[in-house]
Amino acid sequence: MELRTTPLFECCKKAGGRFVDFHGWYLPVQFEGIISEHLHVRSEVGIFDCSHMGEFLIHGKDKISQLSYLTCGDFVRLPVGRCRYTALLNSDGSVLDDCVGLRINEETLYLITNAGVLEQVSSLLCNSTIGATDVSNGTVKIDVQGPKSLDVLLRIGFGSWITELKYWTGKEADWKGNKIIVTRAGYTGELGYELFLPPELGEEIWELLIKENDVKPCGLGARDTLRTEMGYPLNGQDILPGITPLMASMERFIDWEHDFVGKDRLLKDKEHNDYRRLKGIKTNTRQAPRHGQKLALSDKEVGEVTSGTFGPSLGVGVGLALLDKEASISGTKLQIIGRSLEIDVCDVPIYQNGTARRKVL
Repeated sequence: MELRTTPLFECCKKAGGRFVDFHGWYLPVQFEGIISEHLHVRSEVGIFDCSHMGEFLIHGKDKISQLSYLTCGDFVRLPVGRCRYTALLNSDGSVLDDCVGLRINEETLYLITNAGVLEQVSSLLCNSTIGATDVSNGTVKIDVQGPKSLDVLLRIGFGSWITELKYWTGKEADWKGNKIIVTRAGYTGELGYELFLPPELGEEIWELLIKENDVKPCGLGARDTLRTEMGYPLNGQDILPGITPLMASMERFIDWEHDFVGKDRLLKDKEHNDYRRLKGIKTNTRQAPRHGQKLALSDKEVGEVTSGTFGPSLGVGVGLALLDKEASISGTKLQIIGRSLEIDVCDVPIYQNGTARRKVL
């Protein structure tokens, strides 16, 4: 199968990107190097080509209500200009995809989804009475992430309106007569903005950004280490088929006051409270846990690593693991089966010095 490329492929190639297959997309895994890119995002600004992700427009309050029935979070009551992280659910209450919705206006919701199940999500939203418009192919998504990201965006020409965006908000805006969407969000734990652009603007804005001295292009590798230090799950790796929002430790994102598909099952699971759950893990050395490794407590297998890597900001191994209830208490020490490496169960974020919530006014 021929791999798909984004409209920024040539820009990333020119910047020295090294590419890999990611869910059928040919995307840069790194440029200068994963660790240097990671640390640069923590201290300066990194830009990511995330144009492989899915974007949908849902028009009409009734259609937004129908979509909301398919998610554990309520979009009906989402205020204009606010974003909401939630999960699209299967009929049994398991997660199809985790996603973010932005209420652009009273009648319009903008939904951002992942690449791995994009075809399935598109069919669900567009070939149903929801009647969503899939705008993924006509959207370039650039994530601008790092403590100095606002300064950089102001320097390249974004208006003062961008300073008014609070954490987890967004808006439709104008760039030289073109309609764009900007959210103050991201997948790194740092102050950051996600730019949703028409393809003809993508290259122009990427080139403006990359010319700035404090900006480096970053790939999937750094995106993965950054999100793992924060304990953000990855659909298709941490969130696998059959995993519910409760198992994915998304309970704080469940609105129990609204009706949604699979709610009865999740209420029963919550009452019984005997399900596996996703937890942060870390080592006390530079050795990292690895995906698929089995974990034991007192010689009993109690779970497995879903994500694991070296955390450059922390200097130790970090990850996520799906654990039995008795092993999921923070502070519990586990053993990797077949390897002499001890694991500490911990709360997330594992890295706690991120700037994402910083006040900028």
